[in-house]
Amino acid sequence: MNLKQTDISTVIIVNKGNQGTKTIQVKTKHLGRLKHYASGILVVIVLLAGSVVYLRSQNNKAEEEKKQLLSQITKLKSSIPVVDTAVGKKNTAQAYVQDIEGKLQKINDYLKKRGLKGFSTKAVGGNGNAEAAKLTDEETYSLYDEYLNRLVHTVAFTPMGYPKVSSLTSFFGYRSDPFDSANAEFHPGIDFKGNRGDEAKCTANGKVVFAGWYGGYGNCVRIAHSNNFETLYGHLSRITVKVGQEVTVGQKIGEVGSTGHSTGTHLHYEVRKNGKAVNPVKFLTLNS
Repeated sequence: MNLKQTDISTVIIVNKGNQGTKTIQVKTKHLGRLKHYASGILVVIVLLAGSVVYLRSQNNKAEEEKKQLLSQITKLKSSIPVVDTAVGKKNTAQAYVQDIEGKLQKINDYLKKRGLKGFSTKAVGGNGNAEAAKLTDEETYSLYDEYLNRLVHTVAFTPMGYPKVSSLTSFFGYRSDPFDSANAEFHPGIDFKGNRGDEAKCTANGKVVFAGWYGGYGNCVRIAHSNNFETLYGHLSRITVKVGQEVTVGQKIGEVGSTGHSTGTHLHYEVRKNGKAVNPVKFLTLNS
């Protein structure tokens, strides 16, 4: 089809060195849409830049939270003084204990904000006033020192909290086979109630070592953590991470589903130590 003269526009390109000009003929309708094209490209660039900034800020935030938490615990350990029980300054000792309890409560509140249940310190220095009164200052400090050592280890090296905040539908250990109630099977993890598409989140910083179809687990993600810990997330409807990817606590790694050996939509969650499945309930809170 022949184009009318008004359908074509001529673009003149002038060389800065005055070494001649070039002309390009383009359809007039494309020139009219030039602003739309430029706007579209600008929007894409802004979205990409925004995504990069957001992801970087989320990662920095998670790292900063971890540093703050470990810093608080380190300060607590250093604040425990060596007490000369012969001096008998009971009021000073009680003041130190109250200060430690207050700081532990702050850490507890901090953990709750991250979606964890938190922990209790009521029995750290003695179970109730009667037993606490029998302890010497040295014994009280020793109990707190031991507790803080365990707390540091737990925060730094183990998965904590829930991959999905919901009720449990199946527990760790032997149970009736859901496909054959006449037989028993060993269930190496716990199951969380959920709907298809619900987020499944990582419970500790680590590296994705498997992401794909894993036999009866269906769509599955396995993440390696420090100190020979590994977490497993099974029966996913969708996987959102890749092998080799570094992930942080609370990051989405997939979506709940019912793939593989499954009778209904739920999230299967395992914690493994040195390759052996351990009861994940012990890692849902710091005092489990």
